[in-house]
Amino acid sequence: MKNPFKTLSKFETGLWLISVAVVFISSLFSGIEGIFSGIASLVGVTALIFIAKGMITGQVLTIIFALMYGTISLFFRYYGEAITYGGMTLPMAAASLVSWIRHPFKDTDEVEIEHLSFKKILLVSLSAVAVTIAFYFVLEALGTAKLVVSTISITTSWSACALTFLRSPYYALAYATNDIVLIILWVSAAVTDISCLPMTFCFIMFLLNDLYGFYNWKRMQKAQEE
Repeated sequence: MKNPFKTLSKFETGLWLISVAVVFISSLFSGIEGIFSGIASLVGVTALIFIAKGMITGQVLTIIFALMYGTISLFFRYYGEAITYGGMTLPMAAASLVSWIRHPFKDTDEVEIEHLSFKKILLVSLSAVAVTIAFYFVLEALGTAKLVVSTISITTSWSACALTFLRSPYYALAYATNDIVLIILWVSAAVTDISCLPMTFCFIMFLLNDLYGFYNWKRMQKAQEE
C-alpha cells in the first residue's frame, strides 16, 4: 500500500499541518475533558484532506471520525448529531467507500467523478426534505438541545452524504454548509463548557478543507474529462 501522505502537494500538506496545529492547540486549553474531542478532530481534518483528493483513505478515516463524533455528541445531548453521524454518516461513508473502490479513475488513486443528472438531483432534494421532516419529530421527542440547528444539520449532512456517494464535487459545498451549522452549534456549547472548544475549531478547519475540496474536485473533474 502506498503512503497516502506522499500524494499531498505542498499546499495540501500546509493546509493539513495548519488544521492539525489549530485543533491540537485548542485542545490544550480545554482540559482533560477535551482530549477525546481533540483526537476526533485530528482524525476528521485528516480525513477531509484525502477526501478532497478523491482518495478512499478519506472515507476510511470518515468512518472512524463518525464513530468518535457520534459518541461525543451523545455526551452533550446533541442527539441530532449523534443520530446523523452514527445512523447516517457512518453507513453512508461505508457505502461511499465501496462506491469509490468500484469507480477509480483509470489506474490512479482518484475516484472517477460523475456529473449529476436531473433525476439524481431531484432524488437527493426530495429525500433530504423527507429525512428532515421525519427526524425533526424524532429529535423533538428526544429533547434534543438546539433542536432547530440540529434539524438543519440533518438536512445538510444527508445532502452531503448522498452527493459523496454519487461522486459529485458538490458534496463539498453541502459539507461546507453543514460546517457553518456545526460551528454555530459548538460555539454555543463552548460558552458554558470549554471542553467543546476543540470541536468548534475542528469545524472551522473543516470549512476551509471543504472549500478546498470543492475547488480540487472541480479541477480533477476538468482533468479527467480532458
